[in-house]
Amino acid sequence: MATVSLRSPAGKWIMVSTILASAMAFIDATALNVVLPSLQKSLQASGADLFWILNAYLLMLASLILIGGSMGDKLGRKKVFMAGILIFICGSAACGLAPGVFYLILFRIIQGIGGALMIPGSLSLISSSINPNERGKAIGTWSAFTTVVTMGGPVLGGALADAGLWRYIFFINIPIGIVAVIILWFKVAESKDDAADHSLDFPGAITIALGLALVTFGFLRMPAVGFGNWQVYLSLAAGVLMLTAFVIIEAKSKHPMMPLQLFANATFSGTNLLSFFLYAGLGAGMLFLSLNMVQVQGYSQLQSGLTFLPFTLMMVSIARFAGSLADKYGPRLFLICGPAAAGLGLLILSFVKQTTGPGDYWTTFFPGIIVFGLGISFTVAPLTAAVMGSVSDHFSGTASGVNNAVTRIANVFANAIFGALAVLFFAGALQGNIKNIKLNIKQKQEITAQAADLGNAKVPKGTNNDKAITQAYHESFISAYATIMRISAGLGFLGALMAVGFIRDKGVVRSK
Repeated sequence: MATVSLRSPAGKWIMVSTILASAMAFIDATALNVVLPSLQKSLQASGADLFWILNAYLLMLASLILIGGSMGDKLGRKKVFMAGILIFICGSAACGLAPGVFYLILFRIIQGIGGALMIPGSLSLISSSINPNERGKAIGTWSAFTTVVTMGGPVLGGALADAGLWRYIFFINIPIGIVAVIILWFKVAESKDDAADHSLDFPGAITIALGLALVTFGFLRMPAVGFGNWQVYLSLAAGVLMLTAFVIIEAKSKHPMMPLQLFANATFSGTNLLSFFLYAGLGAGMLFLSLNMVQVQGYSQLQSGLTFLPFTLMMVSIARFAGSLADKYGPRLFLICGPAAAGLGLLILSFVKQTTGPGDYWTTFFPGIIVFGLGISFTVAPLTAAVMGSVSDHFSGTASGVNNAVTRIANVFANAIFGALAVLFFAGALQGNIKNIKLNIKQKQEITAQAADLGNAKVPKGTNNDKAITQAYHESFISAYATIMRISAGLGFLGALMAVGFIRDKGVVRSK
């Protein structure tokens, strides 16, 4: 297929449509983190319910995004992209109308199916349609604009949640998606790999979906029933078996959704390992930072959203520039220093204790957010360009799907594992913090049982010393938050090590 210049009308319409559709999905993710406290109160959701609301979407996305990338390559990237957008906005409308937790989780699954068809389409269209010597710049532009809108998500989410309108986080996707579909229909040419076999890998899709669901279920059940319960180890064991079966199926399939030969390229393998560790740390860190600010530190949801503005400004000013530099000099140095700086930022954030509220922001959370934001800003575009540049054009949709799947799988595992760990850390700290409060055994049990709701834990009725118990809850949450943030920081550092060990500039196509 002939490629077009980034500056041509065709190139600009491709960029606008892909940015709008991607931003729609990313706003949904970031804004949802901020409105979770409001949603939790409105729907009477437990801590485990919150993680399922997040994971229902991520599970479907992670499970099907590989087949979504394959479908785009084989059936037409624009066609599959548009189908994904339409399913996503239907799921969003249903989420906005959901009467309870069960229905919201169900409709988030529909959103995930749409996202799996939509998200790989954006980068695949850019990589297959834009001239090779402008791809880094195009991906940098895409990263910058989608991140601006994405990081505007927390501000929008906070404002809507404080006004009691958290459901509009889902409704806002509808007009954005409709505009993207209209542009694609009238202004963007179809793109597909004419040499591709049109068969799809349904056995692979089914096994990875079951594997991820079983592993996630096992971790999410852990806080409620304990490590040794049969539900936990049986579901974890079955999940690992399914994921092993997925790899075997892909190795033997004539039409694999994840061609294993792509991983023979060290740069492709390294970038995906880096993505897994970095995005697991990023997902957990941002989720627990938002919960900490609203439920413990006394921020309103709008104030919590506004705290990410420095991050947004850095992404606007740095991402495209970093993409251009990666085109010229190669991505390796950026992919070592960026994740390491992001890890350092998360580590700095882990040392923030109880504050007096938003007035303390500049001396508490701000330094860590700045360092973290710098790290991510110098990582996103070079990382994406390295992934897409390490494979040939006819694998662009598959490569985008694999990398997106890796980041979503990282988020699923981060939510499931860190969700379980946070409850365990919180409960352990809480037992120590209530020792010196005058309570009978039954009251202590009732207080400890609230650990499942994390920062939304409530003082049980009939207990005295409400103030002391509330303080114990806050101290316990901050203790759990600190541990989670340090583990997340370690994952950032591990991502940097992947770049040191695997990524070589010569493995990436770049401009001369």
